[in-house]
Amino acid sequence: MSAAKPLKQPVSVLVVLHDGNGNILLIERADRASFWQSFTGSIEAGETLSQTALREVQEETGITLSDGQLHDWQQSRQYEIYPHWRHRYPPGITRNTEHVFSARIAPDTVIMLSKEHTAFCWLEHTAAAETVFSPSNRQAILELAEHL
Repeated sequence: MSAAKPLKQPVSVLVVLHDGNGNILLIERADRASFWQSFTGSIEAGETLSQTALREVQEETGITLSDGQLHDWQQSRQYEIYPHWRHRYPPGITRNTEHVFSARIAPDTVIMLSKEHTAFCWLEHTAAAETVFSPSNRQAILELAEHL
């Protein structure tokens, strides 16, 4: 019998991976068909936000970013946690604080998806912003040029 997963803290990261030429790498969630997104995940005990960002990118894609590759925007947003995902958090938690990062990777980088995702694609930034399901992800993609 497997142990129950620990409840998530309502603090997460969003990492926008891009090629430096206006194209964004997106992944599709396995638990929600057509839910495309950038790379996200909740902070774990003892981690810094940067460590969380590096871990999530590695877990979701197999990509190990170098120390200087990750750009911390020093920006966060609060949003309401979708009701179908609230069971992952302590009782009564309905809002999450998301910290935004980005990293440039080569478009020919090998992607090895985790079981959490079923597909990936590169899209021009406007199309990527229109494709993601999350308003905070959309905003980050549209603001990427300001952080390069």
